[in-house]
Amino acid sequence: MDVTADTLVARAAQELGRGADGLIAEVERCLRDELPELWQHPDIAGITARNITEHLVGGLAGLEHGVDPSLIDPPAADVDRARRLARHGIAVTAMLRAHRLAQGITLDRLLAQLPRLTSDPELISAAARMLAETTAGYVDRASQQGVTAFQEERDRRLRWRLSMVNEAGMRIGTTLDIARTSQELADLAFGHFADLATVDLLDSALHEPDSPPDQPLALRRTALRPASGDGREPAPGQLHTYPDDSPPVRALTSGRPSRHQPDGPPGPGPGRASEPAAVHSTLVVPLRARGTTLGVARFCRDRTPDRYDDEDLLLAQEIAARAAVAVDNARRYTHARATALSLQRSLLPSHTPPQSAVEVACRYLPAGDRLGVGGDWYDVIPLSGARVALVVGDVVGHGIHAAATMGRLRTAVRTLADIDLPPDELLTHLDDVVLRLSAEAAADPDREADGELGATCLYAVYDPVGGCCTLARAGHPPPAVATGEGTADTLDLPAGPPLGLGGLPFETTEVTLPEGSLLALFTNGLIEAREHDAETGLTLLRQALARPAPSLEAVCDTVLDTLLPARPDDDVALLVARTHSLGDARVAGWDLEPDPAAVSRARSSVSRQLSTWGLDDLDFTAELVVSELVTNAIRYGRPPIRLRLIRPQSLDGPAGAPVRSLLCEVSDSSSTTPHQRRARAHDEGGRGLLLVARLAEHWGTRHARHGKTVWAELNETTGFPAFA
Repeated sequence: MDVTADTLVARAAQELGRGADGLIAEVERCLRDELPELWQHPDIAGITARNITEHLVGGLAGLEHGVDPSLIDPPAADVDRARRLARHGIAVTAMLRAHRLAQGITLDRLLAQLPRLTSDPELISAAARMLAETTAGYVDRASQQGVTAFQEERDRRLRWRLSMVNEAGMRIGTTLDIARTSQELADLAFGHFADLATVDLLDSALHEPDSPPDQPLALRRTALRPASGDGREPAPGQLHTYPDDSPPVRALTSGRPSRHQPDGPPGPGPGRASEPAAVHSTLVVPLRARGTTLGVARFCRDRTPDRYDDEDLLLAQEIAARAAVAVDNARRYTHARATALSLQRSLLPSHTPPQSAVEVACRYLPAGDRLGVGGDWYDVIPLSGARVALVVGDVVGHGIHAAATMGRLRTAVRTLADIDLPPDELLTHLDDVVLRLSAEAAADPDREADGELGATCLYAVYDPVGGCCTLARAGHPPPAVATGEGTADTLDLPAGPPLGLGGLPFETTEVTLPEGSLLALFTNGLIEAREHDAETGLTLLRQALARPAPSLEAVCDTVLDTLLPARPDDDVALLVARTHSLGDARVAGWDLEPDPAAVSRARSSVSRQLSTWGLDDLDFTAELVVSELVTNAIRYGRPPIRLRLIRPQSLDGPAGAPVRSLLCEVSDSSSTTPHQRRARAHDEGGRGLLLVARLAEHWGTRHARHGKTVWAELNETTGFPAFA
């Protein structure tokens, strides 16, 4: 029969098909030499080898049976191979070049068969043209199909990568908590491209932000996902190290990420992290922000068959960079918050001073992470006459500036309280202090403008002799009082303007508190919350105060548990005081005539009273002090003149033993303040207040609406022997 170009091509394909194994081996050797990247990944290498066989066997079969060239379809697995190449970041040119190399080898082998089958040069030439057209068309269709699949996978991966970066921006750094931010990074990686994710931060960066890292590098595990139960991975919170030449240490020292395949599981060591045995691909990315290396993140694969590629490394870098900024923000905030909180705590009283008027319990709770430390404060200030001042205040704003302002205001309040100013006058002077501080802040060019400086304050003075409590407030919530009847009420006090407005008066209110009453002073953070308004908060506070409790500490705990969430939105200061009454058994008083002869009668009255109280040890000292005070009142003051002795409850001394004390007070209607002066050698007077100052533990003068009171406090540790 006549031989045509079609039959000649079919016979050549049939002959070559008998030795297809050799052809496949030759093509594979060529591709291994020319395109080694196709053989670096086991899964790509396997599918490439299968693809060579399918392409050659299918193409030769089509030529042998005379199938129309346009109907010879590439194998279906070719699309999967193109997608895998895209996922592994192998360039599309490698796939196209593989097609051309395989085409060239196959075409050369087919053309070599033609002269063996016929000697007709025209027939050989026609068959050669047919083979060239057929193989070129087949390769073009296979290439087009592969490029389309490759590009679709690339687009999909690009969209996935952008979505991952976007999701990282939304999920990482939702709070200013270092551990939670690190865990958010590990959770995101574990859920999308890692079978194991760890985050380790330099311990020095956590505790001393500006100090260089220690050697060897000590890291604290801050996140692990999933939780490892085999003991090979340090648990969150554990301090550990990596081997000196390990990828994490290289990433920390060089600041460059790496992608590697462990050669084998390193031997475990004490306090050292190691790769799980099944891990076959790992990304190690340093966490760097603002030029500082904070730690390192590891992403491992042990169940996912695909190894990490360069694009995975780029994605890990982008996500880690965002996470590093969030961690650094949390770290800086934590350090600033700790500094502010330390300042706040140092400015608040570490313990309440000894006094017998009230029993107190205090609480201070800083706000949650969103706001930080504020300017809330409380104070307990002993005053003359066994009285005590209870103070609660709140500076507007949060942060170090608010805490520092609070400290200045607390110092100002203590200074003003030492001169025994009434509550309304004290708040007036404190208002002037806030105005001056606000002017200084406005004139400071280095301080950020954060609005006008403002504060609120509640100042109360309790006198245990008569059970009278004098209060005034400056824009502050009123206190709550619970009596022994099982009910609690809010005191109705004039509101007064907040501190810092200036020019507006403050008003004082006096109330009588029975012995054992509970007086609760607090800031607005206690009663104002997202769940309820201030009125509801006051109702809850009254209900909590009315409940029976074994101690004041238990009262504070009940109040906080009732009104506050786990993380309050604002700072909270709470001061709870239980009042005590001295009563007539501890107070004695006499009206004195403005006559020098009244001095001896006063000494006699004091001696008898001290004998009744069992304070004979203080007799001589008290008589001498009373003599000097009464003499000054008669000589320089105006009647009426009154002498009062107060015997406070015994307080524990430095050694723990109770110390008995005595308060001596002499009042007159003159506003002239006595001053201690140094008498000259030949002066007959001027030494009375010097004796009082040396014999008394404390002494001073307080002014009332009409007149003054000169007082002196005596106790067993003072007196004439100590003076001598």
